[in-house]
Amino acid sequence: MKVQFNRLALAEALSLLTSVVPSRTPKPILRCVRLDASQDCVHIYATDLEVGINYVLSEVQVIETGQAVLAADRLTAIVRECADDVLTLEVEDNTCQIKGSDSHFTIYGQDPDQFPGVPCSDGAPDIEVSLQELKRGIKQCLFATAKESSRYAINGVLWEIKGKKLLLVATDGRRLAKNSVNLIKGPESDTGLSMIVPSKTLGLVEKLGGDSKDKIAIQLVGSQIILSCSMVSISSNLVEGNFPKYEDIIPKDYDKRIVLDCETVASAVRRASLLASEETKGIKLSISENSLMFSGRAPEAGAAEITMTIEYSGEPISVGFNPQFLTDALRVIQTPEFELDLGQPDRPGLIRSGADFQYVLMPINLG
Repeated sequence: MKVQFNRLALAEALSLLTSVVPSRTPKPILRCVRLDASQDCVHIYATDLEVGINYVLSEVQVIETGQAVLAADRLTAIVRECADDVLTLEVEDNTCQIKGSDSHFTIYGQDPDQFPGVPCSDGAPDIEVSLQELKRGIKQCLFATAKESSRYAINGVLWEIKGKKLLLVATDGRRLAKNSVNLIKGPESDTGLSMIVPSKTLGLVEKLGGDSKDKIAIQLVGSQIILSCSMVSISSNLVEGNFPKYEDIIPKDYDKRIVLDCETVASAVRRASLLASEETKGIKLSISENSLMFSGRAPEAGAAEITMTIEYSGEPISVGFNPQFLTDALRVIQTPEFELDLGQPDRPGLIRSGADFQYVLMPINLG
């Protein structure tokens, strides 16, 4: 195998591929990437046995076809540190020579036949969606997934497909984010589909480059999902388990609603949390006629109060929230304003933005 690579294109590919490569594994070959050089392109594969990537590089000149399995960290470091526009990679008997204008590296690879297979898309997709639309939907819910939990179902994002709509829901048990995106192509069956896609997989989709014209083709094969966009294909096992009944969590009977400016509230939350108690890690929202006050208080440090004028004429109410949970939601809202719906102080708050985004966060008892 002998190939001349555009170094920047290869570096971009390896940046995504190494997101899958495990740092620790009992199978050393999983810390590698596999390169398959055909006549006019090179396929580069990475997998941790749960998520896999097939990246097709066309900015290459294939002098001799072949295969190689190379340590991902070493190959990435070499490509990143070299300054050449073109790098030549030549492999013989699992020994790889990488040459630039003033550099020559030798790294030892492994047997390509031992590298696990990475599923690829085959045939027509089950559904299609705009890449930018899907990335927006992922951004507005991925942050709310559980980071560490024995309930594996909430370590991913629920996908519900109904007609030409894809609904995404994520929760960690203390908050819940929900939104929807329009599909270019829906499933042939009208019964709808439901699955839980791992957070890691959706994080990879977020990293994909592209413009407003790019779309993602999605195939469902047994307990796996394959997402293909341009020259990249991401395959993943789906999460097993039962997702919580999110419809029961979203409040529908609230009578207190205020419209707030995102930037103004984000600033108030940050300032109030500067003196929030380390024990509760909460701030209080006190709403009265035409007034909203954010306050943080810590016995050992002091107190902070930030007041803003709002349009409100209902009954006064005070409720405590985790300021980080508020900040997380405000970061992903894509409208200048949002709605905050409240019920009783011991019930969750509901944030709405646009027609698609809803965010539920549990209150904190501040004493």
